[in-house]
Amino acid sequence: MPERSGLSFGQSIALTALVASLATTSALLTYQSLRRDYRTEQLKAQVGRDVAEWEAKQAESEESAPQTPFEKPEWKWQGEYDESLIREQLTRNYSFLGDESMRAIRDSYVVVVGCGGVGSWAATMLLRSGVGRLLLIDYDLATLSSLNRHACATLEDVGTPKVIAMQKYFKRIAPWAQVDVKIGLWRKGESETWLDGADYVVDAIDNIDTKVDLLTHCRKNGLKVFASMGAGAKRDPTRVQIADISNTYEDPLARSVRRRLRLNGIHGGIPTVYSTEVPGEVKLLPLPEEEFQKGAVKELGAFDDFRVRILPVLGPLPALFGLHAATHIILELGGKPLAPAGGEIKNRRKLYTTIERNLSERQARVAHARGENAQGLQRTLEVNADDIALVFEDVNCGRTTVPDQIVTQRPQAVHWDTRKPLTADNMAILTDKDAKRHEKEVQVEGRSPAEVWGADAVALVARRNDEVRKCLAYRRG
Repeated sequence: MPERSGLSFGQSIALTALVASLATTSALLTYQSLRRDYRTEQLKAQVGRDVAEWEAKQAESEESAPQTPFEKPEWKWQGEYDESLIREQLTRNYSFLGDESMRAIRDSYVVVVGCGGVGSWAATMLLRSGVGRLLLIDYDLATLSSLNRHACATLEDVGTPKVIAMQKYFKRIAPWAQVDVKIGLWRKGESETWLDGADYVVDAIDNIDTKVDLLTHCRKNGLKVFASMGAGAKRDPTRVQIADISNTYEDPLARSVRRRLRLNGIHGGIPTVYSTEVPGEVKLLPLPEEEFQKGAVKELGAFDDFRVRILPVLGPLPALFGLHAATHIILELGGKPLAPAGGEIKNRRKLYTTIERNLSERQARVAHARGENAQGLQRTLEVNADDIALVFEDVNCGRTTVPDQIVTQRPQAVHWDTRKPLTADNMAILTDKDAKRHEKEVQVEGRSPAEVWGADAVALVARRNDEVRKCLAYRRG
């Protein structure tokens, strides 16, 4: 007798149907995968053909009629691409941010001013994250020495504008994006229209005057702008962070920018990437002796006010600055803004409050020692924590005013010239020990600051307080 299989006729039919269904599904998935791969290969081939065609036209254009500095080559995507492929390329961003945020990002327009180590990385990640339109602005050419930190430039690009190298590279990443370039300097009074319609502006400029002009223009015209401070001479990636320009510290470039912005009536509102690292022995690269023989060093730059000597740069640090900028902007554009931890900033604010409290208590002690009415003095002190921040951080660079401009863990603010009222522009920053001496000899005993600290110290404090006075005039006017 034949062996029984153990399955009924109905079960056999069901099993056969299941196997057939699995086979069909597998065939469909395989077909879809092959079709997607085929379309992807077509897309890559089309990109290659279009870029090659553009490069050929560019070469012909350079031979026949060289471009003027502010012309940009026209390059337009000619092939067809599939929205599903774009979605697949951006799928991780869609998963993280959602459809609504990604729609806003893909519809956004960002202008990147300065396309060196910081700007090139910021622009690259903005593009890779889905930003639909970019304008790249830079006057400089790619050099061999810039390849240690530039996101896009290769040996083949050396001697060509950085923005052109980036435009070509970007077309191979996201051919559906509109990437325009301006080969030139952003200048106040000349280039403001370049920013028209921007949803965000990235400031990655090296020159401080141009940087301040750009930031001032953006703030006064309602343009969102993200500023990058100096990555040169830095090596500690754990010190790189984002804060409002008004809350940055230990960064010389940020301090100078902040001071100049205050003179322009701008006290904050600009997100900034900077480093709290204090550079060690890294110094300006030396300038060859023959360069000094050509004339004054300040006259040797390619453009007015641009540096002729630079700080050494460790390649990854500018990239980190650019990635910080791109991350912040992507989240802002997507409606999910970043909230920096700000622990160190909070501690810094605590320091200003402590200095203010100590100053108030010192004034009360002095009044009591001189037999004056100290009641209510602490409540009527005209100097607040914001004034302390201005005097200590911006004007005195986080150091004592006299003597020797040293760093101390317990800085103290003192009433400098007791013949005049205590105001923010009549203070000095001293160590705890020197503050006690000033309190005893100047404030209580009535000796002049010149007698106690010397004429040079008096002149230095006068210069510092004059800076404070100018900043206060803009702040309160």
